[in-house]
Amino acid sequence: MTGTERIQAALEGKWTDRRPVMLHNFLMAAREEGISMKEFGENPQSAARAYIHAAEKYDIDGLLIDLSTATLAGSLGVPVDYPEDEPARTHSGLISSLEEVQDLAPVNVAKDAGIQHWLEITRIVKDYFGEEKYIRGNCDQAPFSLASMVRGSQELMTDLLMDPEKVHHLLEYTTEAGIQFIRLMAETGAHMVSNGDSVAGPEMIPPEFYREFALPYDKKLVNEAHRLGLAYTLHICGDTEVILEDMVQTGADALELDYLTDIQKIYDQCHASTLFIGNLDPSGVLNYGSPELVKQRTLELLEIYRGSPRLMINAGCAIPPDTPSENIRAMVETTHSFS
Repeated sequence: MTGTERIQAALEGKWTDRRPVMLHNFLMAAREEGISMKEFGENPQSAARAYIHAAEKYDIDGLLIDLSTATLAGSLGVPVDYPEDEPARTHSGLISSLEEVQDLAPVNVAKDAGIQHWLEITRIVKDYFGEEKYIRGNCDQAPFSLASMVRGSQELMTDLLMDPEKVHHLLEYTTEAGIQFIRLMAETGAHMVSNGDSVAGPEMIPPEFYREFALPYDKKLVNEAHRLGLAYTLHICGDTEVILEDMVQTGADALELDYLTDIQKIYDQCHASTLFIGNLDPSGVLNYGSPELVKQRTLELLEIYRGSPRLMINAGCAIPPDTPSENIRAMVETTHSFS
């Protein structure tokens, strides 16, 4: 079977010859290719080669094309810093009050060079692998997390209490940006799109706020992906146990969850309907652990999910750049040999 066939089957709840593996590895791929994060973000050919070489080196089934958590914000005019060897990042918001939302320029993310680089990386990788490997084109931040960059995270938290109606106006704006990115990503030939919404997680806002200010807009992204014939993954960092049911209710085909969320609770909530992607600890296990520890933790995931095909092994979040290759091999080989 091809990697694409394995992942598609897992999404549909069907058993295959082996469990699929996908790496959240843009930082590690750049390091192993010997290129800086600045070049990774500015040179699509170099970034694509890094992804291709990593996929072939580790014999994985799917590739997650990611660039940073700030590209979409930058396309809206948020000030973005581009360090030489770290992902792009934001330091301040774009607007000083919610009243300024009505004055923001119309959303047109296609004009942004960073967005175009991201899309070109995905096109190159998809053209190279065809249908051999499954391509997940990440589309940066989901509406709530993107709103925190446009407004400023602390300021948005205050707005949620003081002016919730106007927060929804901002969320409509950031949702339009997410929808535009998904439409552009669909044109690359990617099989799946995804967004991260970690600022909307329980470690940042109460569950009732997630339900009011994040879930309806996450649903809009899911619906757009499905309209375009694409599968959709939602990623939220931290312990998401108290909103797991809500995340499933978004209609996402897959959830990529952090190691802090209890795997048994994930299984109970997701195994019958939603592909689970994860959730090895990228730092404590993959980066600093031994191959033996990686094998042990991988086997624990596989054993809990023995009764369901809806599992794709991955880290719960981005894999650090200096992660030992033998640890990645241990994760992949343990998964491939599990029966």
